[in-house]
Amino acid sequence: MHFNMSRTATHMRSQLGRKMMTSSTLVETVSINYEDFTEGFLTCGTCLYTYDAGEHTPKLLPCSHTICRICLERIVAAAGLRDQTGAFRCPICRESIQVPRGGVIAFPPSFLVNQLLDLMQRQRREVIPKCSSHVSQELLFCETCDCVFCSVCTNGSHGSNGVNDANDGQFNSSNCEHTVIPFSIAIKRMSEILLYKAHQCIQKLNESAENVLNEMRKLDQNAEHAFEDINRTFQEIINIVDRRRQELLSYAKKIKEDKRNVLTEQLNIIETEKAKVETECCGLEYQVEVRNISKKISDLNQKLDSVNTLFDPRENCFIRYEHLHNSAVQDIQECVNSFGTIRTSKTFPSLCTATVSKCSANLRSIAHIIAYDYNGMRQKFGGDPVSAELKHIADGSTVSTRIVDNRDGTYEAHFNSPKAGVYCLKITIFGRPIKDFPLEFEVSEHINPLCIYGCRGSDQHQFIQPVALDISQKDEKVYVLDTGNGRIKVLMQNHCNNSPFSFVNHIEGHGLDNRAGTGIAMTANSESLLVSNWRNKNITELTLEGEFVRHFSHRDFIEPTCLAVNPKGDIVVADNGAHTVFIFHPSGKLNTRITGIPSKTKNNNQKTESLGVIGAITFEPNGDILVADSRILVFDANGKFKKDIYSEGKNRGQYCGITVDNKQNLLATRVEKSKSFIQVFDLISGQLKFCIDSSDAKLKRPTSLVTTNDNHVIVVDLGNDCIKKYRYL
Repeated sequence: MHFNMSRTATHMRSQLGRKMMTSSTLVETVSINYEDFTEGFLTCGTCLYTYDAGEHTPKLLPCSHTICRICLERIVAAAGLRDQTGAFRCPICRESIQVPRGGVIAFPPSFLVNQLLDLMQRQRREVIPKCSSHVSQELLFCETCDCVFCSVCTNGSHGSNGVNDANDGQFNSSNCEHTVIPFSIAIKRMSEILLYKAHQCIQKLNESAENVLNEMRKLDQNAEHAFEDINRTFQEIINIVDRRRQELLSYAKKIKEDKRNVLTEQLNIIETEKAKVETECCGLEYQVEVRNISKKISDLNQKLDSVNTLFDPRENCFIRYEHLHNSAVQDIQECVNSFGTIRTSKTFPSLCTATVSKCSANLRSIAHIIAYDYNGMRQKFGGDPVSAELKHIADGSTVSTRIVDNRDGTYEAHFNSPKAGVYCLKITIFGRPIKDFPLEFEVSEHINPLCIYGCRGSDQHQFIQPVALDISQKDEKVYVLDTGNGRIKVLMQNHCNNSPFSFVNHIEGHGLDNRAGTGIAMTANSESLLVSNWRNKNITELTLEGEFVRHFSHRDFIEPTCLAVNPKGDIVVADNGAHTVFIFHPSGKLNTRITGIPSKTKNNNQKTESLGVIGAITFEPNGDILVADSRILVFDANGKFKKDIYSEGKNRGQYCGITVDNKQNLLATRVEKSKSFIQVFDLISGQLKFCIDSSDAKLKRPTSLVTTNDNHVIVVDLGNDCIKKYRYL
């Protein structure tokens, strides 16, 4: 048996070749033979039986020798016959021992022997592996090389390190530190590791069993709920049918009573008439007056005529229940057959996956979930109870999620992250985690374009100084004012980011000459275009095919730039030369103009603050006019100032484009020093929600912008001679 009573570990070096040395750490232990130890310390010297907790209980004598209880009782009994004093001699040292008052049982137990017995019971009897060639040599184990060797057989070398080079006698491996222990200790350690791993495995199996039992309990609970729902809903149908049954029974009884009342009334009339006739005819057999008899006969003839009306029952006896007069029975049968269903699933949550594409703060993002069964096959139907919990890892804030069942075995978890950072998404099905649990992903603070269309040039897919654009509400065609090329480029949107736009045609000619077009807008009916030209100071109307319709101007025009049209057809034109916004009737007649906003001087006197450089104009759905210079000014339809938005931006930058979508969002392009970006406001409150920085494709002098029905915004990037498309919700 090995006791792990290690001496001080000695650092041994053995020569492993002529020139190279490998150091080994040998852990020495004391090896004691199991049989020798038991015979010397755990065996009674008198009867040669091993001590135990029964008859051979070890008893300690005053002379410090140990004898088992059965031997001690036998020795005391034999000594009592010869010596009446109650003394006996120790069978080992022959010292005289006085028997205590309580007899042999009163001798104290040998605690040392008992402790050794306990130790022997706890320890496993170990076999010390020996070398088959050197029976006295214990095998060693190198933890570094993971090999067993005999130090005598190998001359201290082992494993790959002990292979000599045929040329110089050196070892192939370089110097390294080896940890060498007796193989018996290695076996013991491996056994402990084996037991530990077995314990872990059993613990895991117990957890698995508990999970299965828990799932079975949930199955029983869900089945009970399903049973209750089935009974409840079918009882409701039974109640509906029973109510109808009671209605029909009540109606049949009422018809019966009504008919019976009519017949009873007729019967009463008959009985009354019968009684009258009997009363009148009573005693006529004794009547001798002929005239009286003749009169009675005449009256009875008349009575017979009136009685004929009572001959037939005034009501019939017909009453019958019918249920096959229409298709109600068949309809009920079909409805009952299709009423209710039992939904189940083969989904195995541990194989279900979830993926999240690139996310940006403030934009709607989607986690795509795919369900699989136990065999790894994709599910084809939905209906699984999927839940998702999303948290920001840094501050622990929770983001609400919405699960969408696509009914094809896939699901979507929709969420909108309010800020950038790393998020943790925990998705469960049936309350059990899926394979990707938890799913960690990063939400970027940057919003980049989904696609970029165009570059500098005159080709059909190129631009030179594009300045404005608008979109048709009928077919969502995009009309881009390509000023440098003197044309309007017409594009059709594609639902594909790789090829977002398809070229349709170019519109050239009237209103686009001298490369002076500055603004473009669709008319209210989306059947024609209005183009402003700063050189000829005209507002030109063209058909969507490019045919000239009309043009108009005003004597106060100096440098007309951007323009917009409200749903009523009113035309608003911004003139930076006159620092004025002109509001025209659809016919081209001037209605009113906006020259500034009211303000106060230092002395609180009223004055009019002139407009700055007007970068864009548009309309709110209620008809209010939005004018953007370094801030956004709001006027009513008559030109009266109401409020401003983003007043902190006054004189710190310039707005170049502005638009309002159908969800009450206000989007505007802004340039501040060397920065260009898109701002998204809440139109009602005027609160800035977030900015689109276009980090990977910087904007350079962005101008006009429009929104689409699918929550995208298309922006003209004048400095890069292209248009860019972003998602903003």
